Amino acid sequence: VQLQASGGGLVKEGGFLRLSCAVTTSLFSHEVMGWYRQFPGKQREMLAISTLGDFTNYAASVKGRFTISRDDAKNTLELQMNHVKPEDTGVYYCMSTLDGKPYFGQGTLVTVSS
Repeated sequence: VQLQASGGGLVKEGGFLRLSCAVTTSLFSHEVMGWYRQFPGKQREMLAISTLGDFTNYAASVKGRFTISRDDAKNTLELQMNHVKPEDTGVYYCMSTLDGKPYFGQGTLVTVSS
């Protein structure tokens, strides 16, 4: 399984950005998919997850601003980021579990300017 995140870039505070993660296999077999963020020198933190049963969960820091979605037809995982803040700056990674094993893609850098 390979995952490739894209869509990062420079955005102004209060703006929006949409990240996409292309997956090489059908999403129907991926139990849990999610987005993580990592700041330099910090541990990777979970931002949002989505399960096969359409259950979603968000970190408190992004709840109400970010939305995770799965496009089964395109085999992509999306993250809509609204009302971004400077503290949202970081490298964003998509994650997926297949047969209980987690896979991470290469990250995409998001920079929010104040």
